[in-house]
Amino acid sequence: MPRILLIDDDQALGEPLAAYVERFGFALVQALRPSAGLALLRQERFDAAILDVMLPEQDGFALCRAIRAESDIPMVMLTARGEVMDRVVGLELGADDYLPKPFEPRELVARLQTVLRRRGPRAGDGRLRFEGMVIDPVTRTVDRQHERVELTSTEFELLLLLARQPGRVFGRDEILNLLRGHEADLYTRAVDILVSRLRRKLEPLDPIRTLRNAGYALALRPSEASPHA
Repeated sequence: MPRILLIDDDQALGEPLAAYVERFGFALVQALRPSAGLALLRQERFDAAILDVMLPEQDGFALCRAIRAESDIPMVMLTARGEVMDRVVGLELGADDYLPKPFEPRELVARLQTVLRRRGPRAGDGRLRFEGMVIDPVTRTVDRQHERVELTSTEFELLLLLARQPGRVFGRDEILNLLRGHEADLYTRAVDILVSRLRRKLEPLDPIRTLRNAGYALALRPSEASPHA
């Protein structure tokens, strides 16, 4: 049963939400403060986290950044504001999805199911394993055919973006929006240049497929060593 950590200071939310998501095969644990949530993440295994933006001690954006520095756990952010800029900031910091409050519990369940499903092949240590390549989101390293590959921060973010949803086609504009903040001068043409650089560094593998007038997708097959392959 997937374990979900809810970090939200609304004490009245946790118990009824836990009872609801249990019907869909999830076990939910609530932490009322960011410090308690971080402690739980370090001590126990969770499959996904739900973060409220408005929190005591620190806001959800700072908490998202702190979690992403230590873990690749899927995260869904909640906010009462629902502003587009909040959504963009949350996604840039590493959140996987975003849901404005008030929300329908069934929609939250659907989003949890989606982020867990689309994370791609993950080994028990959180690494993404493909034939000839292993990506470690926590240490931000890439091994190609058992050799370490040195990538820039933006090259790594692009590879990780494609690897989390292997086979899915990402358009240039979508890649551009998701990678802003990693390289401030990115523009549409720069996405093609970035892909070209990444391909050269990953040779002799041919990991990125180009779909004309559509975008790019990861072309590698999940490794049989992965439990989700």
